[in-house]
Amino acid sequence: MKILFSQKFRFTVGCAALLVVSLVSNHLYTQSKTKRLTQENPVSLQLVAQQTSDEIPQNLLASSAPYPVVDEFKKYKFSINGSQVVTPVKLPIAKVNFNQKDLLTVLVNTRKYFQDHASEDPDIQRTGILSAQGVTVPDVLKTLDFMIVVLKEDIANNRATRLQDPKFINTNFRVIKWTAYNQKKKNQKQLRITKYAVFTHSASRKRTSTFNTAIYSLKENSNNDKFYTRYTKQDVLSGIYEPGGREFGKVQSLAYLTRNGLEEALMQGTVLINFTDGYKAFFNVDRNNGISYIRGLKATAQKRYWYFREVDAIKGYGYKIDAKISIKPGVTFAGDVLNIGLGKVIVIEHTKNGRKHLQMGVMADTGGAFLPNLYQLDFLAGIFKNQREFGQYISQLPEYATAYFLIKK
Repeated sequence: MKILFSQKFRFTVGCAALLVVSLVSNHLYTQSKTKRLTQENPVSLQLVAQQTSDEIPQNLLASSAPYPVVDEFKKYKFSINGSQVVTPVKLPIAKVNFNQKDLLTVLVNTRKYFQDHASEDPDIQRTGILSAQGVTVPDVLKTLDFMIVVLKEDIANNRATRLQDPKFINTNFRVIKWTAYNQKKKNQKQLRITKYAVFTHSASRKRTSTFNTAIYSLKENSNNDKFYTRYTKQDVLSGIYEPGGREFGKVQSLAYLTRNGLEEALMQGTVLINFTDGYKAFFNVDRNNGISYIRGLKATAQKRYWYFREVDAIKGYGYKIDAKISIKPGVTFAGDVLNIGLGKVIVIEHTKNGRKHLQMGVMADTGGAFLPNLYQLDFLAGIFKNQREFGQYISQLPEYATAYFLIKK
C-alpha cells in the first residue's frame, strides 16, 4: 500500500509540475503576443480583448458590475445594481390592450430606424439597464421582428392578435418587471405614468396682436454656426429674431401662436397648427439651445428653447429631424432611451374597478425630463383641442403602474 501510494504521489506531483510549466509557458506566450500586437497594431489588441470578453457569459458580465447611469450628454450621474430595477417574472393573466394597426406602425417604424440609422446614431446601441438580465440590442431587434410578423399574420387573417393573449406572451417572451428607482423617493416601486399629447392651435403666418409668439426654424448653415446655443428661451422671446433684433434674419419664422400655444408646443414636442389661411400641418421640435430641462421649474421659467420643423406625422425619437420615428397615440411611450433603450416593448398594468388592465406600447420617444429617469414613462395619449379635453381623457388613465419589458425568448 505504501509503494502504491508513493507511486501515485509521484505521478500526481509530476502531472502538477507539467500543468504549471504549461500555464507559465502559455502566460509568457500570451504576454509576448500581446506586446507584439501592441507594437504592430493597437487595433488588433482591442480585438483580442473583445474576443476575450465575448467568451465570458453575458449574464456573468452583467451581474459583475453596477450599471452606470448617464445624463443626456452621456455624462456619468450615479451607479445602480441592475437587479434592483429589472427582475424576471410572468405577465399577469389579463387581456393586453392596444390598437393592432397602430402598434404595428410604431413597431415597423422603430425597427426601420435601427436599420437605417445605426451607424449615425450610436446611442441606440446602448443596452441600458436591461443588460443586468443579459439583454442585448440584437435581442431587442429580434423582439421587434417577431412581433411584426405575428401582427401582420393576425391582421391579414382578420383575427384578434396573439399578442393580446398573456399565455402566448409568457410562452414566447421573457417578461422582465421594471421596479422604479427614484433617488428622491426611495419607497416608489411602481412607475409614474405621465401623459403627453399633440394639441391643435390656431396660428398666423405673420405677427398679430393675438398671435404674437413665434416658433422658428433653423437654417441649414446653423450646424456650422451654432449661434442659437448662446440664447435662452427668454432671449428669444425678447425679440432677437424679429425685425430690429440683433439676430434678425438668422432663423425662419414658421408660425405665430399665442404664448400658451408656444409653451404647449415646447412641452409636448409636437403641435398641430391650423393657420388662419386654412392650411394645417404638424410641427415638431428639431434642435434645442443645449440648455438642460430643469425638473420642478415652471414652464415659463425654463431656459431651454426648441426650434421646430414642419413634419408629416407625430414624431418621436430621432438623432435629427429628418430621421425621427413616426409614432401613434395609444401605443407609444417616451422614456429614458439612453438608460432603458430605444425600441423596448413595454406592458403597463394597473387596476381599475377591481379588474387588472394591461396596456402595450413601444418606447419610441424621449425628452429632457427622462435623461436620466428610471422611474417614469410618458404615454402619448392623442390629439386634443385643449387642456380640458385632454384632462378628461387622461383622468381614466393610471398615475402609477407596474411595468414589464417583453423580450423574445
